[in-house]
Amino acid sequence: MRTEDDRYPRSDNPVSPILCIDRDTARDDEVLHLHAHPEPMLTWSSTATLRGTVAHRDWLIPPGYGLWVPGGIEHSGSVLHAGEMLTITFSPDRCPITWAEPTCFTVGSLLGEIITHLHRIAPDDRSRPGAEALMLQLLTPLPAHHIHVRMPADPRIRVIAERLIARPADQRELAVWADQIHASVRTLSRLFRAETGLSFITWRTHVRIRAAVPMLAEGTSVNATARAVGYRKPSAFIAAFRRVTGQTPGTYLP
Repeated sequence: MRTEDDRYPRSDNPVSPILCIDRDTARDDEVLHLHAHPEPMLTWSSTATLRGTVAHRDWLIPPGYGLWVPGGIEHSGSVLHAGEMLTITFSPDRCPITWAEPTCFTVGSLLGEIITHLHRIAPDDRSRPGAEALMLQLLTPLPAHHIHVRMPADPRIRVIAERLIARPADQRELAVWADQIHASVRTLSRLFRAETGLSFITWRTHVRIRAAVPMLAEGTSVNATARAVGYRKPSAFIAAFRRVTGQTPGTYLP
């Protein structure tokens, strides 16, 4: 990922736990190779769709989501859909976030504005301590039962999975995908179930519902969200949302 703008340089302020805040432009198909560093970090995707591999597990980071990576843990990443992202690096010995494992979280409008503000201001700005404190208060880990989308490894269905994550409204059924990648529907169906634990239809539904959550949290109407993630009828979207989350889409509206 190329750093487009880094107005918040590495800080010499001994009080702040933040070392630096980098805003990057993530380009299609970019790859971050496996590495580790002692500094823990938060990565927030504002408009990009990212995939991270942390502690031997794949994590999807669509727009509106973030991922916490503790210090010392090997991780790598790639860009599934270009866009903007922001990374906050913390001091290993002063970090107030105590999450011991990689953790996903959502970034609503208020938290997003605070992070953007921290990126814009100087390290010695008078508003910085209060903004940092509020940011930490708003960071909430997603519960363990939150929608988890498992990524397949087999290249025949991996390409399908990555395209659907980047564009969840894609209406192509498995028969169409089978023609395009020169494999049988039966083979693709078997691979999806073996590698994700779900049928193709159910896996795609999870992708769509997960993409819908940050949109709803930002105040997008249920009807508009339904259309954006591939549902022509809001009633079908509401039914699918309830099956996956146990709640109605309105629960996630601000």
